[in-house]
Amino acid sequence: MRRAIVDQDITPTDQLLAGLPDDWEVTVGIENSRDAVIEALQGTNVAFVTSRVPMSRDVIENAPKLEMIAKLGTGIDNIDCKAAAEHSIPVTHTPGYNALSVAEHTLCLTLATARRLTAARNLIENSEWRDSYDLGMRVSGTSVGVVGFGDIGKRFARLLSGFDVEILAHDPFVPEIDTELVGATMTDLDSLLRQSDIIVLTTEFTEETRGLIGDSELSKMNSSAILINTARGPVVEEAALIDALRKDSIGGAGLDVFTTEPLDSNSELLEFDHVVVTPHIAAMTTPSRIKSINRLTTNVKKLFDGAEVPERYMATPF
Repeated sequence: MRRAIVDQDITPTDQLLAGLPDDWEVTVGIENSRDAVIEALQGTNVAFVTSRVPMSRDVIENAPKLEMIAKLGTGIDNIDCKAAAEHSIPVTHTPGYNALSVAEHTLCLTLATARRLTAARNLIENSEWRDSYDLGMRVSGTSVGVVGFGDIGKRFARLLSGFDVEILAHDPFVPEIDTELVGATMTDLDSLLRQSDIIVLTTEFTEETRGLIGDSELSKMNSSAILINTARGPVVEEAALIDALRKDSIGGAGLDVFTTEPLDSNSELLEFDHVVVTPHIAAMTTPSRIKSINRLTTNVKKLFDGAEVPERYMATPF
């Protein structure tokens, strides 16, 4: 009998449980501190996790029974895949299944930030009305720069097709033909920052993209330009962003991801009425979650049965 633990952040949980063998012993619930994860993994063979659970080298090396890590979603930056491979622990994930949901949420944040919805809500909560509202920004007719033109970036660009915008893209790992198919123009990051009214981050999080947007990059943005981040929090240097917002050197920000998550309720980011925040929910729609969960449980069962799983779903070999 195998023992599995399931991150409570994987919802609907019943969908995942229904996809596992009946004779498995399954526990739901993992706290996200290092010590709590190590304790939870004692005697566990399979860990079903999201990005909130740190699967560091230290955690992996202190989980002697762990045979597999199953990560819901695309990003695997919370998992030390090298350590997993050294311990012959395969890591499987579900890239692409939530791309459209993230792209839609990216568009949602773009519109909400452009139209200053946080400020609009604050007016109502303070018994004020629209005569105190600073005019919003229209997305149609703007220049939109997309940093990271993978599954999410391309889908976001397609969603913009009805807005009559100029789309600039920056991604050193994507061929130019990919941008041409959606009417975008590939350019360097410096040009994108200087020319865009809206800068959208959908890039993969790696050591190369850590701190990609800092003081220097923010200073190149137009004072009316807005920054949208649905990639990962550390792609943006948060202190530099807060400084730019405080100085009004950029027009605003829409953020679904943060350097430290959950975002502290006392965060300075919550002080600005030209900032829209959401709690890392871009991927969380029912259709994408169900498809992702079904893919993940299928991967796990196939791997334990010795069957082949498509390479795109494997972060480390079996």
